[in-house]
Amino acid sequence: MDLRLSFLLSAAIVFVGTHVILSQSLRKPLIGLLGQMGFMAVYSLVAVVTLGWTVFAFGAAPRGPYAWEPYSLWAWIAAMVLTYLALLLFIGSLVGNPAAPSPKAAELAASKEPVGVYAITRHPMMWAIALWAFSHILLVPEPRTLILLGALIVLALGGSAMQDRKKQQQLGDAWTGWEGRTSFLPRLTGLGSVRPVKWLIALALWLAINWLHLPLGGVAAGVWRWVG
Repeated sequence: MDLRLSFLLSAAIVFVGTHVILSQSLRKPLIGLLGQMGFMAVYSLVAVVTLGWTVFAFGAAPRGPYAWEPYSLWAWIAAMVLTYLALLLFIGSLVGNPAAPSPKAAELAASKEPVGVYAITRHPMMWAIALWAFSHILLVPEPRTLILLGALIVLALGGSAMQDRKKQQQLGDAWTGWEGRTSFLPRLTGLGSVRPVKWLIALALWLAINWLHLPLGGVAAGVWRWVG
């Protein structure tokens, strides 16, 4: 393997590994030592540093070889659908998430039926990240993209599984009930539970973000690839 790819792979492993270790085995000891605010400061610092290392290594890694033609038409169409759904999931996850740290988490999980994006999956934010990353792997199927965005997918979905275990320990029967009413894997049948206004907000943001893709990323994205 090219040394620059090895450097990127090492950075990605450390990025994912430190998140897992800090959020699992070292969480309680560090909170006991530093307090909740101190722990969050350390966690955030490690996350920023390791992500910065990974992004820097990605920029230094060689382009290609490609598994198929980059930016192909079918990949663009797939990416347009996936990124729109990802944005819809992300927007919906910002309100009423029983998985979010909250003194009312048990009440939220125990007393409500899943509606909106939670009828699709109980981890909408994490699946939003995974779908966004996967869509970009489809567009640029090269080793450096697979390593960087694959790390995000592993962290998002692996983190969701670990979150289920942690919430089970914290909330007990409340979380068991929530798991029984929801799905880890996205269910397309739940799309009908999302209010029309959320679809419209997601569409407006999707168009705006794709429009900004050219000036910020250098590549025209979404419908703007063919319009304007």
